[in-house]
Amino acid sequence: MKAVINEELEKKEILNRYKKLLNASRRRLEKGDRELIRKAFELAVEAHKDMRRKSGEPYIYHPIAVAQICAEEIGLGTTSIICGLLHDTVEDTEITLADIEGMFGAKVAKIIDGLTKISGVFDQTSSLQAENFKKMLLTLSDDIRVILIKLADRLHNMRTLESMAHDKQIKIASETLYLYAPLAHRLGLNAIKTELEDLGLKYTSSEAYNEIAEKLKESEPERKKFIQKFIEPIKEILKEQDFKFKIFGRPKSVYSIYNKIKTKNVPFEEIYDLFAIRIVINSLPENEKSDCWHVYSVITDFYHPSPERLRDWVSTPRANGYESLHTTVMGPDGKWVEVQIRTERMDEIAEKGYAAHWKYKDKATEKENQLEEWIAKIRELLENPQDNALDFIDDFKLNLFADEIFVFTPKGEMRAMPSGATALDFAFEIHTKIGEHCIGAKVNHQLKKLNYELKGGDQVELLTSGKQVPNEDWLNFVITAKAKSRIKYALKAERKKISEQGREVLERKFYRQKMEFTIQNIQDFTVFLSLPSSQELFYRAAKDAVGTQELKEFIKYKKKPETYINKKIEKQQKVEEIVTQARGNNKTDTLVIGDDMQKLDYKLAPCCNPIPGDDVFGFVTVGEGIKIHRVDCPNASKLLANYSYRVIKTKWNSDKLLTFLAGIKVTGTDAMGLVNNITKVISTQHNVNMRSINFSTDYGIFEGTILVYVHSTEHLTQLINNLKKVAGVKNVQRTDGEGEKN
Repeated sequence: MKAVINEELEKKEILNRYKKLLNASRRRLEKGDRELIRKAFELAVEAHKDMRRKSGEPYIYHPIAVAQICAEEIGLGTTSIICGLLHDTVEDTEITLADIEGMFGAKVAKIIDGLTKISGVFDQTSSLQAENFKKMLLTLSDDIRVILIKLADRLHNMRTLESMAHDKQIKIASETLYLYAPLAHRLGLNAIKTELEDLGLKYTSSEAYNEIAEKLKESEPERKKFIQKFIEPIKEILKEQDFKFKIFGRPKSVYSIYNKIKTKNVPFEEIYDLFAIRIVINSLPENEKSDCWHVYSVITDFYHPSPERLRDWVSTPRANGYESLHTTVMGPDGKWVEVQIRTERMDEIAEKGYAAHWKYKDKATEKENQLEEWIAKIRELLENPQDNALDFIDDFKLNLFADEIFVFTPKGEMRAMPSGATALDFAFEIHTKIGEHCIGAKVNHQLKKLNYELKGGDQVELLTSGKQVPNEDWLNFVITAKAKSRIKYALKAERKKISEQGREVLERKFYRQKMEFTIQNIQDFTVFLSLPSSQELFYRAAKDAVGTQELKEFIKYKKKPETYINKKIEKQQKVEEIVTQARGNNKTDTLVIGDDMQKLDYKLAPCCNPIPGDDVFGFVTVGEGIKIHRVDCPNASKLLANYSYRVIKTKWNSDKLLTFLAGIKVTGTDAMGLVNNITKVISTQHNVNMRSINFSTDYGIFEGTILVYVHSTEHLTQLINNLKKVAGVKNVQRTDGEGEKN
């Protein structure tokens, strides 16, 4: 039954939302701005009047919400609000860019054009996605507002994702975690980054999200009590010393707690930093640094600090503009507590990033320069051609989330580098030619290899040689996008040179076999060997990987070309057939794992070892049939974001009892007969067989990995709960089995 639409009520609601938008932007409105926003609003209402969202709501709610986020949560001005209201008009309605330019000017039209170009970043094919992503970055290098509005658009889509189909939810959430959250982080939009991550987790690993959210809710009263006890004495002293301040406890995001549980292999109950105490002081610009350190001394008079956990981002802010002083102190009841100290200006910039800088003119130039440097690096990467655009995305993404260290040149110039960067990364950061010819480095006057991992405060002198050239091995230890891209470019150039030599080698081999060295024959030989290009053919000839034997086979096939062409077509059709067979004709059928009626070649991915009960999807590989992955698999976000057209909806056959391999990690205190007690629990558990068991002890602590065959997640959970009851066992958790890679 179709829902009845009350047009009058909807009109009232649209006007109500518009008034809220004006209210959020009124502080930044100059003469004539209100009229321009009204004009954009009326145009958007008219353009989208017959459109509705998946939820059934009028489509216009979405552009108003995007403009609201731009104004209220990012702090953008009139131009961005207009672009937020109109961001979907050129793509979805009859309105053209020329219409926009005529009504609102060239700047608004250019931003709308940028937003329209990137609307299909994750569309049908991976190469198209990657190329569109490059376009997005090119537009970003022209006007940062393009990406800020796109982030506002993505945030509202994530907030309203519940009305989408489950497979669409997972796809959009995976894209968000893969690229949009890291971009928000890099632009200093901490509040948006945190919400995008939490919402991304809610749809990709709903069970884990709900469990952590529930435990945070349960522990809230106890946490509030502890925070009150911690801040009481500090409040008194700061008041006595005439500080104007706010002090409060901030719980860590669900996503950051989830990451800690995964990376540190500890249960929720053992994470001590579930919250941080934040002190925000009202300070004059010239006193900010000294005031922050003064507050630090007040705190450390009460509570003992951990020296290795002091982070000073007041003296040296992060590249995304983040400024704050972080320390971890021993609080009441023997609990470690993280304390963040910052001024009101620093707090606003920490939450709203670069968009907040307009308020602080004296500091804005410095931050804008840092942003310009970052954008200049993007431009440089884009100017360097790469065949594989997906590699470009991976390299670029690597540097979005990296923590920073600061290193120094021999002359004392400070450079920010991502944590984990090597001496060779630093060489490429200084100059491409220095990177290409680098043979080592003197770090703090001591000779180090190219793969030496830099530490904060290192002073680095680079050593070069004209004879040095990049090699493949370098790609294994550099981490910056610039170094990776330059090395790949140099290797490509070297490969081209070798290919030219290979052409001559192959030509001689052709004539020995009495075959003409024509363009057609070269192309046919390339196709015959399933090589991507004639350049690759020549390169392999130079390296003796293609020789007389292959040429003789080719001559045989040349006499009957249709035989080979048919085989080639069969191979190309294989992936399409698997997808069609798995999806059914209407492309909505679901692959059922364990269903004998579906004669499909599928395997369980060893990178995450899914078992019945896990939320899973099928992924069509080339040559290995379909691989089944868990939705929370380490590789899932990349596969779902980049190759969505090869993803198949998948579910388990609940009627069939099958066994699957799962890994369990057990830790605890070493005791006599402990291993025997653990194996006894497993062997008495109904229908569980062990494949392998491996235990080690170190200073009274034991750690073990057991591989078992189980039927489902419930079966595994039951076993884990029974193992937890064994005396001496401290923690039991599921691992990703054998940990093999795809």
